[in-house]
Amino acid sequence: MTTLEKTDPANPIPVRANSSRSGSPRRGSWRIVVVLLLAVLVCAMLSLMVGNVGITPTRTIQVLFSADGSQASAIVHNLRLPRTLLLLVVGLALGVSGALMQGQSRNPLADPGLLGVSEGASLAVVLAIFWLHISSPVAYGWFALLGAGLTAWLVFSISAARGGPSPLTLVLAGAAVSALASAIITSIITSNVSTLDQYRFWVVGSAAGRGLDAFWQVLPFIALGVVLTVICTPAINLLQLGDDAARALGVRPGLHKFLGVCAVMLLTGGAVAACGPIGFLGLVSPHVARFVCGPDYRWVVPYSGLIGAIVLTLADILGRVIAGGAEVQVGIVMALVGGPAFVVLVRRARLIQL
Repeated sequence: MTTLEKTDPANPIPVRANSSRSGSPRRGSWRIVVVLLLAVLVCAMLSLMVGNVGITPTRTIQVLFSADGSQASAIVHNLRLPRTLLLLVVGLALGVSGALMQGQSRNPLADPGLLGVSEGASLAVVLAIFWLHISSPVAYGWFALLGAGLTAWLVFSISAARGGPSPLTLVLAGAAVSALASAIITSIITSNVSTLDQYRFWVVGSAAGRGLDAFWQVLPFIALGVVLTVICTPAINLLQLGDDAARALGVRPGLHKFLGVCAVMLLTGGAVAACGPIGFLGLVSPHVARFVCGPDYRWVVPYSGLIGAIVLTLADILGRVIAGGAEVQVGIVMALVGGPAFVVLVRRARLIQL
């Protein structure tokens, strides 16, 4: 049986093509994208239906397109629709930023928090509560975006100080800045009870109580982050070969890494601003995407975004029903489910390998 070695100019990672169907490599396809989009719609529909007050599918569709002033209509339009839209956008942002981080840093354990963006956003929120006595979740968003932007700029500046940024210097700079921000946060919230009381409700990660104002607030930043990701994605496959090889093939590694950091800052900053820090999603989604489509980042990035939207919405739905009449925040559900799920994925499919 003849086995051929094939390469794609946009995807220089060698792929072994076997004439047998069982030996064919995993590849992305638009059919899977359509399936994931349908899954997103199903999850969105479930999010509109499920809660303390259950609404039938027929009734949900009816009041969604024709508000009639009923209790079901008020619940769908005022509570669940803004929450669902926010979950989908935040899940997509974290999934895409996780794939971008892992691809550009060539680190399978990278996630949006690796650059310290989440900690920087959290520090800005803590300072806003402590110094300015801010108490509105919408106001938190603006400070979180500012903190995420400043942190991303600081990390990139430190990593580019000598010889330009590299995967190692980006990770080390991100870890150092994240540790510094975490230390400042801890020193403030342990010495000020009122700041701790407000911060602890935001830091667990939740979309409950957020309105359309929060959605429209972060949407432009996330949309711009997606645009930058589209620009960066074609070069990620070449960056897997190393900076020197990528440069020889016509890619400017420094420019693409800078755009990637900006994209991660916008995506993660917008997500954290809207719902607070949510762990594991940006780490797990790219691994699941690679399991489905292989190592080609032209497919990994969009798959990760759609998978992130699906997983976050399902986690939020689970949080509404898991404790009876009470509600468990989506950040807690992701920590409880995401950790064991990631361990299982790594052990069963060796997804730790890029």
